[in-house]
Amino acid sequence: MTRLLYLECTSGISGDMCAAALLDVGAREEVVRAALESLDVEGFSVDIARVVKSGLDVCDFNVVLDAAHENHDHDMVYLHGHGQGGGGDCDHGHAHGHDHAHEHGHEHGHGHGPVPDGGHRHRGPREIEAIIEGAAMTEGAKAIARRIFALVADAEARVHGVPVDQVHFHEVGAVDSIADIVAIAAAVDDLAPDGVVVADLPCGTGTVRCQHGLIPVPAPATALIAEICGLPLTPVAVEGELVTPTGAAVAGALRTADALPERFAIRRIGMGAGKRAYDTPGILRAMIIEPLA
Repeated sequence: MTRLLYLECTSGISGDMCAAALLDVGAREEVVRAALESLDVEGFSVDIARVVKSGLDVCDFNVVLDAAHENHDHDMVYLHGHGQGGGGDCDHGHAHGHDHAHEHGHEHGHGHGPVPDGGHRHRGPREIEAIIEGAAMTEGAKAIARRIFALVADAEARVHGVPVDQVHFHEVGAVDSIADIVAIAAAVDDLAPDGVVVADLPCGTGTVRCQHGLIPVPAPATALIAEICGLPLTPVAVEGELVTPTGAAVAGALRTADALPERFAIRRIGMGAGKRAYDTPGILRAMIIEPLA
């Protein structure tokens, strides 16, 4: 019997939303935690809990950074350009925000250019590859994690006009992104679907903060990943970054189909909470479905 994983991204997709939804739809927490605890990465812990989002009981996957790695990923005033706090050059939220590997923040941290700055530790593709290789995951899960990071690195290289091997991810962004992507890879491998459906991705409006200031949504890396993978984008009148670079890379790396079967049965449903407060439910719904004849 064919089992498909359907990621319903009507509120967007980010690393933490996806990890939470996959856990909620049936990936084993012990498998995900074993992978995360084996990483040769310092400065984070992970909280997995139930929260109420838009009146619904959903799973929350929260990468908790220590004081040295804290950022403003969920500080809406800072992210969208109205705040005073810290300019985008220090250890603030990704360079955009969610889940990237950006320069600073969570999920955004766009890659840097070829020259790491200011004494902060940076990680390049080879360092991240070594972290993935040393993780307590199956070879299948490692392959998924590599595909996701490769998309982010390729997009960041194109954004900055440098070879892929010269892309560097700021320590703050890399820690958050590594945790999200490894959790997702371990969870998808544990679920072992026969395919993954991503029907469309909502493209929000406005701007989001990166290391170099405010940039339009979708962020350059997100847009490039959509181009590389042929991801279907749907314009929506919601101000905010609904799809982060990590979210786009996850969708691009996992997607095997962009349309649902004509008829299907739902076998399991999981819901993952987003952290940002936008004018959407802020939930990623994952379903295990079986096509019907």
